[in-house]
Amino acid sequence: MSMALTHTAPEAAAALVEEINVLRARRNAVILAHNYEYGEIQDLADYVGDSLGMAQFAARSDAPVLVVCGVHFMAETAAILSPEKTVLIPDPEAGCSLAASITAEQLRAWKAEHPGAVVVSYVNTTAEVKAESDYCCTSGNAERVIRAIPEDKEILFLPDMFLGSYLQRVTGRRMQIWAGECHVHAAIRPAMVERQRAAAPDAEFLIHPERGCVSSTMHYLASGKLDPRGTHILSTEGMIRHAAASSASRFVVATEIGVLHRMRKANPEKQFLPIDESISCKYMKMITLEKVRDSLRDLTHVVTVAPDLAARARTAIERMIAL
Repeated sequence: MSMALTHTAPEAAAALVEEINVLRARRNAVILAHNYEYGEIQDLADYVGDSLGMAQFAARSDAPVLVVCGVHFMAETAAILSPEKTVLIPDPEAGCSLAASITAEQLRAWKAEHPGAVVVSYVNTTAEVKAESDYCCTSGNAERVIRAIPEDKEILFLPDMFLGSYLQRVTGRRMQIWAGECHVHAAIRPAMVERQRAAAPDAEFLIHPERGCVSSTMHYLASGKLDPRGTHILSTEGMIRHAAASSASRFVVATEIGVLHRMRKANPEKQFLPIDESISCKYMKMITLEKVRDSLRDLTHVVTVAPDLAARARTAIERMIAL
């Protein structure tokens, strides 16, 4: 197993987990972890999933304290949906290159250039940007959100240009797409796909629609340059479900390497290979067991969203959930 999926030596990790469990019980806290976190963080969590799933689990929980092991916008989303709870993030510097690619001011200017357009924001955005949006979406429900919008409406999609390009192709809708990208997914290039395809010809390819080379991959599939057999474009949660249901024994996973931990844990008899060992989010990996322990012990790094801003952002999120 790749050492990139762990951070702490086993003996030290066991002691930290014991400390965290004591503090979790004392605080009556729930720990939420994103799929891209270190394996030891995922194993510790009460819930592991994508950013929307984390926020929904947080909202359903009766726990008064939520520890969000993810990046800052995820803690914001939890705070928006659970304003009465104390939301903690173990490292407040854990940001997101995709969320940072557009500000609320930029979005307001873009909207002014396209009056009447419907704004769809990927969930990887700040609370301020969500507040300026009509809908939020995840990679798993983005197509459903786009198709739910009346066909005569122009759509402004932000901030991920690769997911936007994919949605434009599959829906045929009139869309303007913001030129933002996730530094992790953008680093996945067609050459990586070709190299791994040659090295593991029997493996199924699980491809995230947000990744940088998805447009090229779709072109290769359409032109016959890439064998479509065993190739699946899926959200993170879709990848995990597909791997469990598939009869295949080997998979190449074209997304952040943290997802491999959950796949391997759920399917120990199957083999999961990263598209490349370098595809790792440095921001997600800023969350460590030590920081989780310290955050719970000291109730540090509380994330809040102003009530008026939260109310506007909540509307976009709830519209997405309603679909």
